[in-house]
Amino acid sequence: MAKDKSRRLPGDLGFEESYWQQNYDEPKEMDGIVNATQHAKYCKAIFDVEFVDISSIIDFGFGLGYLFEKMIHEFYPYRAMGLEPSSFAYKKAKKERNLRPVESAKLTLKNWSLSQWAEKYREKEIKRFDLGVCTSVFQYLSDEEIELVLPLMARQVKYLYFSVPTDRELKRQVTELEFEDRYAIKRSKSFYRKALKPHFTIIGNRLLESRVHFNEDNSFFTDYLFRE
Repeated sequence: MAKDKSRRLPGDLGFEESYWQQNYDEPKEMDGIVNATQHAKYCKAIFDVEFVDISSIIDFGFGLGYLFEKMIHEFYPYRAMGLEPSSFAYKKAKKERNLRPVESAKLTLKNWSLSQWAEKYREKEIKRFDLGVCTSVFQYLSDEEIELVLPLMARQVKYLYFSVPTDRELKRQVTELEFEDRYAIKRSKSFYRKALKPHFTIIGNRLLESRVHFNEDNSFFTDYLFRE
C-alpha cells in the first residue's frame, strides 16, 4: 500500500521531549535499558548456536539508543543504520551513546520514521541487513503504518529482533507497575500475529525470520517444532 506523500502519518512526527520525560523518567528500570546488555548477549548467543553470521544491523526506532549501542558492541557489524523519528531522542542518542565501536564501521543515522524510510526505499534496490532490531515501536504506529512498513522490513532484513506489548502487557503495566502509557495503541496478540505472519516466521523468543529470504528448506533454524 503506497502512502499519500502529501500527508503525514502519526509515526512520522516522532515524540516530543515531554513523552521521553513522562515515559522514561526512570530509564534504568526499563526493559531494553537496564537489561540492554543481556538482550544483546541473548540475541548473539542464538545466532552463535546456529552458526549464523551477523555483519550488518539496522534499528527501526532506536529511541535513546541503549539497546542499539549494546547490539553494535556485541556483534561489531561492519555496517549499521539507525532510524528514529523523534528529534529529541535522536540528538540525545547521538550525543550520549557510543554507536561506533570501531572507526572502520560504517554507521548511518537518520531522523526518520519507519513510514518515511519505507516510502524512500520501497521502489529501490538497496543493500540488505542481516539483523533488524524493532522493540517497543509498533504500539505507537497506526494500522496503516504497520501495513506499509512490514513488507519492506521483511525484504530488507534476514532476521528481526522484535517485541511489542499487547493489550495484556499494557494492562499489566497499569496494575503491577502503576504505569500507563497513554501514547500506546492497545492491540491483541492475534492482531500482531496476523500482521506479521505473511512476512515473518517466529523462530524464537523475540526472534523472527524473513519469509522473503528463508523457508523450511533453506532456514538455518531447523528445529521445526518451534517454527511458527
